[in-house]
Amino acid sequence: MVFNFTRYLMMTSSLMANVNLLFTAVALSIAGSETGYSKLTSNSVYSAVGDPGMKRDGLRVAFEAWNFCNEVGIEAPAMGSPRAADCFDLVSSGKDSYRINHKVTEHDNRLGVGDPFPGLNPKSLHDPDLYAAEKEVYLGDLCQVVDNDTNPWQFWMIMLKNGNYDTTSGRCPENGKKVPPFPPGRFPCFGDGCMNQPVLTHQPTVIDYDSGSGSVPVMRGGFKGSYDNLTSGTGAGDGVNISYFEVTWKKRVGVGSWEFNHKLKTSKLYPWLMLYLRADATKGFSGGYHYDTRGMLKTLPESPNFKVKLSLDVKKGGGSKSQFYLIDMGSCWKNNGQSCDGDVLTDITRYSEMIINPEIPAWCAPSALANCPPYHITPNNTKIYRNDTVRFPYGAYHYYCAPGNAEHLEKPYSTCDPYSNPQAQELVQLLPHPIWAEYGFPTKQGDGWVGDARTWELDVGGLSGRLYFYQDPGTKAAKRIWTSLDVGTEIFVSNKDEEAEWILSDFDVIIT
Repeated sequence: MVFNFTRYLMMTSSLMANVNLLFTAVALSIAGSETGYSKLTSNSVYSAVGDPGMKRDGLRVAFEAWNFCNEVGIEAPAMGSPRAADCFDLVSSGKDSYRINHKVTEHDNRLGVGDPFPGLNPKSLHDPDLYAAEKEVYLGDLCQVVDNDTNPWQFWMIMLKNGNYDTTSGRCPENGKKVPPFPPGRFPCFGDGCMNQPVLTHQPTVIDYDSGSGSVPVMRGGFKGSYDNLTSGTGAGDGVNISYFEVTWKKRVGVGSWEFNHKLKTSKLYPWLMLYLRADATKGFSGGYHYDTRGMLKTLPESPNFKVKLSLDVKKGGGSKSQFYLIDMGSCWKNNGQSCDGDVLTDITRYSEMIINPEIPAWCAPSALANCPPYHITPNNTKIYRNDTVRFPYGAYHYYCAPGNAEHLEKPYSTCDPYSNPQAQELVQLLPHPIWAEYGFPTKQGDGWVGDARTWELDVGGLSGRLYFYQDPGTKAAKRIWTSLDVGTEIFVSNKDEEAEWILSDFDVIIT
């Protein structure tokens, strides 16, 4: 989801049977605006998501794929626009018998530029970026749930992103401004076509009555695919050394939480990939997305009054470049503290992430103050400046970078990559450290990592309310209202293929 500039100066349907066989081989090998939302009350504690704890039998889940600057660019051949959904109601059809009533057809999922659908603006019909945004809204309408006396909600969102950037294309803006192409070298790209969208296959959710779970049937489904050109042989190699992603889900009827099993594999041609499960706003903007979004957050959480609960079991970490986020929070507000309004020249994406991969070091250090926020605020609201080498918790910060269009930065500073979002961005990346103990976050390297599966209750609201985010001097403090909360990993460029696998369940956002 998030890139920084400093870090990387560095088909048609007749083919799909073979594609599916190849996917199976790889799988085995890698064994915006808050208006209209519910208002908080001082004495209430309740869930902000439509499916608290992922326990609803009638699942709502969607898929989206982004290019380097969070757009589509060009659709993959025969795949349609890279938005899809698996939404259904579970219907009892007799004693211990059920059927699934799907809300989204495979025709809906394969809709692509040139294909009309209800509500589509004619101006978007042949624009891949606008078409995808409107397709997400259309799928949201098909999936939408309206509970009694609450705001409607749509789905959990699986988000996949390709880190390749063809700088000769001029496709991505610089801090929201259109800029001309420039020579390659800063970002990974094998040449023309490196920013392609993936091949995607969908296994619609079914009921398995012979699942080894006693008399309780199991529901299961999934999405999977690859970025490599599986039809030409380019990058396919022996069927193993290709990029691969997969998210499968399963749940026993009437019992427990949905379990989302994620797999992500990079390849030589696609060395920089991201995969997350997101709880996004149900309307307005979401983290890094400047179109009208759909999602799971029927109430937008505001710092400091919310917590996040989740269960996480990391099976494979993704190597030394894998920035695995126990929690990633995303929002948008301007440098003057005002809410975002869709103006990419002045809107700023704000991110903060807790990275739990113990191989990721702290770039913030007494000798590298530009990689640190200007100050740290303790749980008792003590402000510690970064030049206080005795008290500042350098080890708690992997990296901080400021918005590229900020006008009053305190030297020294580092600015965030200007190309990987549709507008300027700010990034606060955290590491396990004792200073986070009061918030329920990991306190030492290895907490929650491979072999240490845990259920977490994180005071994300309390912590996010005390993090430093840039704002112009003399302006009213921004309301920190979060439009995306997600879990997953960003695997950076490596000289070898990397693999990650993890299971997420019990996800909930609690307003306190």
